[in-house]
Amino acid sequence: MGFYEDQVLPRAIDVLLGNKAMGKLRARALDGVSGTVLEVGFGSGTNLEYYPDAVEKVLAVDPALVGRKLARKRLAAARLPVEFIGLDGQKIPLPDESVDSLVSTWTLCTIPDVGLALSELHRVLRPGGRLFFLEHGLSDDPKVAKRQHRFDPWQQRFAGGCHLDRRHDELIEAAGFQIDQLSTFMIAGPKITGFMYAGTASK
Repeated sequence: MGFYEDQVLPRAIDVLLGNKAMGKLRARALDGVSGTVLEVGFGSGTNLEYYPDAVEKVLAVDPALVGRKLARKRLAAARLPVEFIGLDGQKIPLPDESVDSLVSTWTLCTIPDVGLALSELHRVLRPGGRLFFLEHGLSDDPKVAKRQHRFDPWQQRFAGGCHLDRRHDELIEAAGFQIDQLSTFMIAGPKITGFMYAGTASK
């Protein structure tokens, strides 16, 4: 990664997605997470304070090493252990069926080969385990969706590869998961980045 993607973007994401409003969304999205958790896109640890007591351990994957520096205070305050296991969600260094829960918050939009990453997540999840996700993606408003398609190349260029127009429910199902719960909604801000997908999917 270049300097912008490695040093600047993680700090911007920490500010934009680490506030109280986003924290409320995180808390709802993480309700029910338990056991050993693999979090892809750990970033600066903004999910840590919202994990339920039933979570025993977090295995963290994230390509931006500066995120670990930004996470120091959150890691020090966390009640549960966090182990950094890799940099690439497309190649997870874990055995098959080895984790109880999967977590992805505002991450699937950015992974280059999201299908491969979701297949890896499916591989490491034990039978009966669940994927908990909170993502922004393609709007159900055709006018907004049209603008998302138009601006997607620019978004990728300036937001570290982030896509505006991914249909996360379809991508998750294509990887072999079954969607158990799904809600879509708008949050405050630009419409092209404000359409959310939140839910759970099981193996």
